[in-house]
Amino acid sequence: MKQIQKGFTLIELMIVVAIIGILAAVAIPAYQDYVVKAKLSKVVTSLDPIKTAIAMYYQENGSFPTTGAATTDAWLYGATAGTGTPSVWTSLGLTTVNLPPELSRIDYSASASGDQYGLSLTFATGKIKATTIDGQSVVLGPVTGQTVAAGGTITLAASGVGAGMTSLPVLYACSTNLDTIAKKFFNNSGANCP
Repeated sequence: MKQIQKGFTLIELMIVVAIIGILAAVAIPAYQDYVVKAKLSKVVTSLDPIKTAIAMYYQENGSFPTTGAATTDAWLYGATAGTGTPSVWTSLGLTTVNLPPELSRIDYSASASGDQYGLSLTFATGKIKATTIDGQSVVLGPVTGQTVAAGGTITLAASGVGAGMTSLPVLYACSTNLDTIAKKFFNNSGANCP
């Protein structure tokens, strides 16, 4: 009489464990990249009202908001506009900007003539990806050649927006230590963020 086999052999169990290990080794890094991209997407989405306000201001006034001199105005996480001296944010019509916890601050810089601007996004510590994104900065502006330094300081490009433009382009510049995932995310027409 033939005996019926019950259960799994040791070899079969080892094969299953090996397959699960291989799948986990591939899936976990991919999952972590998707989490980073989702957080960066949240940051970009939170910028939409600011970009709209800047574009509307430029359309109505022919320049970007400035105080008549080169200016920088920061919006910190959890802050409201209008405290103390009038700021660029209130001139844009923004009394509140809901920054996601992934951002610690947004700095707005403009040239004295108002022909160019830059938004520096500084990522919060411990919110996205330690050492390669957290604490780093990305600059958003209408022209190439803008650079970012530590603390959100923006170096504006030599020339501003050209006459006859029908819309403001959105160009990114990244700090040099920024992670490659973020450089690919903040791309300029398919080219990685410089």
